[in-house]
Amino acid sequence: MKAAIYARVSTTNHGQDVSMQTRELREYCARRGFEIAGEYTDIGISGSKDSRPELNRLMADAKQRRFDAVCVWKLDRFGRSLRHLVNALADLESLGVSFISIKDNLDLSTPSGRLMFQIIGAMAEFERALIQERVRAGLRNARARGKKLGRPRLPVDAVKIGSLRSQGRSVREIAEELGYSRSLVHKTLANHESAHVAKSDD
Repeated sequence: MKAAIYARVSTTNHGQDVSMQTRELREYCARRGFEIAGEYTDIGISGSKDSRPELNRLMADAKQRRFDAVCVWKLDRFGRSLRHLVNALADLESLGVSFISIKDNLDLSTPSGRLMFQIIGAMAEFERALIQERVRAGLRNARARGKKLGRPRLPVDAVKIGSLRSQGRSVREIAEELGYSRSLVHKTLANHESAHVAKSDD
């Protein structure tokens, strides 16, 4: 069985050394009889970073089926968030690649490991629901205080819109020049024409 090992430290200060993780991972693979197909180490990169070069390379190699399992020292070395962890583990599972976290005693190739994955997934969904509810509560509170939500409205220069239209400019050209949406230009022109007709009737 071929295995890839992944290790990460966010800083080389405070005695953090990626070699401690890789040494223990190599020893684990030797005990299990795994052939190490590749080592991937991100050094000096925070776990919250969206892009980690070596993790990205590992996931790309997983899609090429260059190994059968991914071994990490701990879960927090691999996933940048609970949601990212669940998505990454689901991707590996769909590729038929096992995942092992040696310090968490987690092996997704075993029944207990698959059960733990379901629990982690449920926790991620719970976290997502909590965030959504906090956002909704914040919006309700803002509306209750009379705060206007969304992007601030641009002042509409109806005279300028009418002038450009009279020059034969299209709605698209007017919108692009003034930075308005096409629907706003259409609405302003319609209101302008309605007001002009009403004035003529008077």
